[in-house]
Amino acid sequence: MQLGLVGLGKMGANMRTRIQEAGHQVVGYDPRPEVSDVGTLADMVAALDAPRAVWVMVPSGDPTRTTIAQLAELLEPGDVVVDGGNSKYSDDLPNSELLGGNGVGYVDCGVSGGVWGLRNGYGLMVGGSDDDVTRLMPVFDALRPPGERADGFVHAGPVGAGHYAKMVHNGVEYGLMHAYGEGYELLSAEPLITDVEGTLRAWTTGTVVRSWLLELLVRALDEDPGLAEISDYTTDSGEGRWTVEEAIRHSVPANVISAALFARFASRQDQGSPALKAVSALRNQFGGHSVKDSSGRSVGETGTPT
Repeated sequence: MQLGLVGLGKMGANMRTRIQEAGHQVVGYDPRPEVSDVGTLADMVAALDAPRAVWVMVPSGDPTRTTIAQLAELLEPGDVVVDGGNSKYSDDLPNSELLGGNGVGYVDCGVSGGVWGLRNGYGLMVGGSDDDVTRLMPVFDALRPPGERADGFVHAGPVGAGHYAKMVHNGVEYGLMHAYGEGYELLSAEPLITDVEGTLRAWTTGTVVRSWLLELLVRALDEDPGLAEISDYTTDSGEGRWTVEEAIRHSVPANVISAALFARFASRQDQGSPALKAVSALRNQFGGHSVKDSSGRSVGETGTPT
């Protein structure tokens, strides 16, 4: 299959590689010429055979909306666009209607896997019509983890369902990370526990709380014992807030997710929290998100100040 891919950042570039390794042709466009396959978005569209499939992997909000609007002018009836970024689900219907006015299909896809997706595969939560999703299955199969199709992939519903599912997924992620962070802080506070890292490592096998996130916390402690090199300053990228807003709209008592979100707000005040250091370290481990070091400088995924 042939695919246009807009946005070759941390995830987009890895996704291009994984799709290519599955035997598909990818024409990637990015404003940075050193990583782009073509010079402009129009060049990317021109390089694809009709009917085209284009995957958008750019920051949510205005960057995605602007890209969708540009593609609406460039694409033709029968083409299809996938928004694979972390867009708010309420943006999906307007995007679908804009493209649909030109006869172009639209699919929203929540993507989870972070910087590890190239090796492990990505969890995919998809919204759209049966026809559009079926057409794109070769790409979805290339990106998802190996195994049965139900592993790591769901056609969650019509347009908007994919991003809604990913939003709730990320809200749950907030709660899980904070629970691990609080456990780490409590272990660190108790003099009886002389091997905090070893205790957490023991939890990664055979216990009911084992998970990939827990393995990443142990990895972070291996790399930075005591998490001494980072601050507890922890940002949020929007999905946690949106999940809490939806919980309010549906009268769902999302106590844990709400508390985890508010804890991130508290981390930006003048105080220190080992639990939030653990959350910050986890975000860096699975997503390559920047953290702040003990002096307050932003540190990129390579550990160099940015």
